[in-house]
Amino acid sequence: MSDSDSDARSIASMDRDLPNILVTGTPGTGKTTTSEAIANATGLQHINVGELVKRKQLHEGYLAEYDTHILDEDKLIDEMEDMMQEGGKVVDFHTCEIFPERWFDLVLVLRADTSPLYDRMEKRGYNQRKLQENIECEIMQVVLESARESYAQEIVVELPSNNVDDMESNVDRVKQWLEAWKQQHGK
Repeated sequence: MSDSDSDARSIASMDRDLPNILVTGTPGTGKTTTSEAIANATGLQHINVGELVKRKQLHEGYLAEYDTHILDEDKLIDEMEDMMQEGGKVVDFHTCEIFPERWFDLVLVLRADTSPLYDRMEKRGYNQRKLQENIECEIMQVVLESARESYAQEIVVELPSNNVDDMESNVDRVKQWLEAWKQQHGK
């Protein structure tokens, strides 16, 4: 990352009254549950990108074999741009590299052991192909590596998300981080 990238991120962060947080990870790692808990504990606004894509039809159709919509990245970014400039958002999505780096002050990558992750996806009714590919992605740390390649190293944090205790600990860590961010930025 160049100094100008760092400067641009700092300027964007100072313009916002509250930071933006991205919660990402393989499907089933607890992104939505954790994001909702963070929003409830901090007053930040939760944005479930998957629901936004469906509600605003920010997709190019449906892919039956994976039981998912085909994301239109340009439509999504256009839809989210103004809301992200406001700050105070907790964004929850399984993909992270599509979002501009300037949007986020903290990127949380939730990780789960394969046993609880498999059980969660099975309960959701994922077909075998989708389930197996997501388990492989978690094992190969695909989302973590993508986050590390897409955002400044100092804002990417890997967190365990195997059980309720992990999730509660993660929310407490974000609350502490938010207080430190506010002090650092005079908010």
